Amino acid sequence: MDKFTTLTGVAAPLPIVNIDTDMIIPKQFLKTIKRTGLGTALFHEMRTNDDGSVNADFILNQPAYKDAKILVAGDNFGCGSSREHAPWALLDFGIRCVISTSFADIFYNNCFKNGILPIQVSEEQLEKLLDDASRGANATLTVDLEAQVIKGPDGGEISFEIDPFRKHCLLNGLDDIGLTLAKSASIDSFEGQIADSRPWA
Repeated sequence: MDKFTTLTGVAAPLPIVNIDTDMIIPKQFLKTIKRTGLGTALFHEMRTNDDGSVNADFILNQPAYKDAKILVAGDNFGCGSSREHAPWALLDFGIRCVISTSFADIFYNNCFKNGILPIQVSEEQLEKLLDDASRGANATLTVDLEAQVIKGPDGGEISFEIDPFRKHCLLNGLDDIGLTLAKSASIDSFEGQIADSRPWA
């Protein structure tokens, strides 16, 4: 998993409440178990028209936001089914950070396991960030995980809270497998002791 330290990029405003995981990545794209290739299907039903053509009005299809790295979204982001394909699709598109006033628990946990930083802010702070994100190509935010601050294009800062263990994992690029491998020396030592004390095993 890639480390998350400081992220600077265009922030796309998506002020929609209750964006569920089926909106993020519709069910017809869940046939794969690969984490790559899903970015093209991100928000498929909003990014395309009924005839399959590109919906030019959708925020991520607009030239200023097509390379967005940060998403500023409405309340209860990631609700619905527990599909891990949702953070996979966001990450494959290039989104490394989602900011909202609240997240569905399973989606929130899945983000950390896939190198995405979900940040919870107040309604007042969200309004300010949505205003920042509405500036098109100038809608650049900097997210400093170590300092736990979001820096706006006008120099303003918003502090955020994060669980210390999750912060450690993101800063060091540790998913569940990485956490296990970090203990490989202790695991090898334990297995050696078992082999010595139980040679018949």
